[in-house]
Amino acid sequence: MKNINDFGISNMSDQEKVVQILDVVLHEVPLKSVVRLGGLTNRSYQVETSQGHYVISLPGDGTETMINRHDEYKSNLLACELGIDSHLYYFDGDNGVKVMDFIEDSITLNAEMMHHTNIIALVAKVFQKLHHSDVDTGVEFEVMKIAKQYENIIRNNNVSLYSDYASVRNTIMQLSQNYLKNINKVPCHNDPLCENWVLQGTDKLYLIDWEYAGMNDPMWDLADVSIEAEYGTVEDQLLLQFYFNRKTTNLEEKAFNINKLLIDFLWTLWGKTRVPFDGQKMEDYASARYMRLKKLLGKMGLM
Repeated sequence: MKNINDFGISNMSDQEKVVQILDVVLHEVPLKSVVRLGGLTNRSYQVETSQGHYVISLPGDGTETMINRHDEYKSNLLACELGIDSHLYYFDGDNGVKVMDFIEDSITLNAEMMHHTNIIALVAKVFQKLHHSDVDTGVEFEVMKIAKQYENIIRNNNVSLYSDYASVRNTIMQLSQNYLKNINKVPCHNDPLCENWVLQGTDKLYLIDWEYAGMNDPMWDLADVSIEAEYGTVEDQLLLQFYFNRKTTNLEEKAFNINKLLIDFLWTLWGKTRVPFDGQKMEDYASARYMRLKKLLGKMGLM
């Protein structure tokens, strides 16, 4: 498979890159339309040609220090094989440029939509398929190892952390050491924010963008959906009951909440790594995560 640099496009504008990638990968030009899509990590474009609709993703600035694209490819390929992501035409493992089918007749979900009972059931079904696939991708998602990587990036970029960060970090470290040694790891998405869910029709749900995927505690995915969609107790119970097909145990509910702590801890640091590229909006993102983390620590009697 060719590397993107073989196309001679490294210094082109995004529009020029999209045209060249389509020509080389799919032999399809000219374009009918190019529309910029959302995304925090990549720059993605919906592309229409006379032959079909595609999504082309280009790597975001600074992501080369944070994301192993070869690992992403392994997880993305598994998702395609399981039918929970669209067809993958091309993936550049060196930098993450990829070309996929655009999901026709679909909508990208938001937090409000994620509260609907039928959507919660579909989310649980997708996670069941992924988590029960009995596949080891060989891609580890080690929370504290990634956190240390993010801390190094933050330090190197001279971005400040919080005055009580050392104390909070110590609490999370102790908690993670006791909890993470006993988990059963399975393939996980690890970043199932609302905008990564695409609904086709009324009953087919896709999960996209696999940059952070890897072997992890399945509770992470469930807890992350709860955080991103701002679920309350009712929605949390529905999600867990749909996923387990039974009432959850006290230990499972505790694991669910521990993962919420780990998630907000890690994504607080992720937000801080993005400050040099995205400015105040990432400061605000990190601060909101951090405040929620401390609130839950207090609620659980850990602060």
